[in-house]
Amino acid sequence: MKVIKRDGRVTDYDRNKILVAIRKANDEVESREQVTEAQIEAIIAGIECLHKETMHVEEIQDIIEQKLMADRKFVLAKTYIIYRYTRELVRKANTTDESIMGLIKHSNKDVMEENSNKNAVIASTQRDLIAGEVSKDLTRRLLLPEKISKAHDEGILHFHDSDYFLQSIFNCCLINIKDMLDNGTVMNAKLIESPKSFQVACTVMTQIISAVASSQYGGQSVDIRHLGKYLRISREKYKKRYVEKFGDSISEEVLEQFIDERLKDELRSGVQTIQYQINTLMTTNGQSPFVTLFLNLDKDDEYIEENAMIIEEILRQRLQGIKNEKGVYVTPAFPKLIYVLDEHNCLKGGKYDYITKLAVQCSAKRLYPDYISAKKMRENYEGNVFSCMGCRSFLSPWKDENGNYKFEGRFNQGVVSLNLPQIGILANGDEELFWQIFEERLALCYEALMCRHHALEGTISDTSPIHWQYGAIARLKKGETIDKLLHGGYSTISLGYIGLYEVTKLMKGVSHTDPVGTEFALKVMNRMREACETWKKETGIGFGLYGTPAESLCYRFARIDKERFGEIADITDKGYYTNSYHVDVREKIDAFSKFTFESQFQVISSGGAISYVEIPNMKNNLEALEEIVKFIYDNIQYAEFNTKSDFCHVCGFDGEIKINDDLQWECPQCGNHDHSKMNVTRRTCGYLGENFWNVGKTKEINSRVLHI
Repeated sequence: MKVIKRDGRVTDYDRNKILVAIRKANDEVESREQVTEAQIEAIIAGIECLHKETMHVEEIQDIIEQKLMADRKFVLAKTYIIYRYTRELVRKANTTDESIMGLIKHSNKDVMEENSNKNAVIASTQRDLIAGEVSKDLTRRLLLPEKISKAHDEGILHFHDSDYFLQSIFNCCLINIKDMLDNGTVMNAKLIESPKSFQVACTVMTQIISAVASSQYGGQSVDIRHLGKYLRISREKYKKRYVEKFGDSISEEVLEQFIDERLKDELRSGVQTIQYQINTLMTTNGQSPFVTLFLNLDKDDEYIEENAMIIEEILRQRLQGIKNEKGVYVTPAFPKLIYVLDEHNCLKGGKYDYITKLAVQCSAKRLYPDYISAKKMRENYEGNVFSCMGCRSFLSPWKDENGNYKFEGRFNQGVVSLNLPQIGILANGDEELFWQIFEERLALCYEALMCRHHALEGTISDTSPIHWQYGAIARLKKGETIDKLLHGGYSTISLGYIGLYEVTKLMKGVSHTDPVGTEFALKVMNRMREACETWKKETGIGFGLYGTPAESLCYRFARIDKERFGEIADITDKGYYTNSYHVDVREKIDAFSKFTFESQFQVISSGGAISYVEIPNMKNNLEALEEIVKFIYDNIQYAEFNTKSDFCHVCGFDGEIKINDDLQWECPQCGNHDHSKMNVTRRTCGYLGENFWNVGKTKEINSRVLHI
């Protein structure tokens, strides 16, 4: 017989569980109220004699209560009911006390270090994190089906951003900044009209970003090309002013010189406004806006010359950096930059190659920008080039009622990620069993994703006017629901995945870079993509397969599986799983081969894909970086660089950072040992696990030297 648990799981019938429950109730009543072992056996036999293939656990417990009542053991029956109720309370118990106190005492490291752009010591940030812990608790106990909560706890899947699930807010978006600038918007019940200059447009844009970021939990992306119009407006304004002032008393050449100088001043000031406002504004979430600037020189854009000037200035200011509290220029975390490579700027003699060379210098020193190949993106997205959302997920092509493609003003409803290595561990090389478990877990992910979708249904536009009423996403009426934006593929919802390398190693004994492993890995990827397409057809919801940097999730899944299954060589012993389809960091592979290999997975993972390579000493390898950028344009849609050089963001020290006697990384120049304010490379044995920065745990591995 099979038993259906409360969370929907089906398990083997276990008579011992009934014995334990009745005996525990028996022990709490007087002897005359107790049942004998023979009577307990009779109760169990009565259940078993029903010869049912399946029974629900609640049905079994109802039968036990009825049998006890029939035997006139009323006190025992009441005690059993209380025992049953108590167990239910334990399952539904509040779990926030310890986590919240840990936040206040700065000891809850999991939550405090989960988000890199949140300083968990600051009071305003703590308020958001405390609210998040309450949301997680209510989500786990009351809002999600128990089987989804249990699957999340066991690392079967990851239900992302449960700290915001309590509210009717979504993940990431592409802000429709063109509509908001051209047609005006409203913030805090105040009308913001269309700007009359570039400087004002930059200020309004940053205020929009802050307002939007305050009412969603993921990132935002903004296409900078919409500022080109306002730079031209400023030029026309200066021309008119100087003509009125000087008339024919100065030559056309001198007039243009005056205009250019004044325009460049406004350009610098406007871009500086963007950079400093984004880095100094704090959203109601207690963090800087998680924003990406999309730098695309579209050949069909009438303002392409103005946009070339804007992008060049953005890159120059990012190359310089921002001064920290010590007055040292450092790399700001935001805004993130994405630079689009096209025929006219892919370092093959194009008109705007000079801007790409500047972008490469910026990558060498500041790690940004990331790069998108317009050529490959057009191949993958029906001829379109557009930004990913702040969370690095991509929208699917969608056309409006006039047949025009639309990307800005769209959003992602949420993400659920699948732990692939755990399936491989359970299957233990048995492919038939693997695909059986895989299908069961895909179905579970679908159910979890639909929980995200249903949580947004019925949301009224009044919950976030900046999104729904004043142009960031739509211009709905007050009191109107957002439901029409949740269907028909207008917005997306994402199936993420972790550990393609590890699951291939478990099932085939080789990396997914090996031809045998590649064949299996592609089957897994194509099945996930097929599932998303099937769900999309069945529901009309824009499901997408999402492979992108997963940050702490790579460590969370690995930690859970290590606790459950022990150390497995090259799987759980590393302390991390490889993100999405990426090649494992320890494989010896050159940048060109890595990008070529991973590009085949990016095509499948159309709901989100990024690849990266680590380059040592990037500042001294500009020519090599330029060659890689050329290669990106022809071979892969989305890529970024990482570096292997140490850097202290407090004092600007650029050299090797070593470990002090207290087992902490310490800058030899200023003594900084705050890991969030420095870059430290992986070195020696290559250990990359959850132990870094935790002094108590790192001592255990110090015989191999502390690593990151």
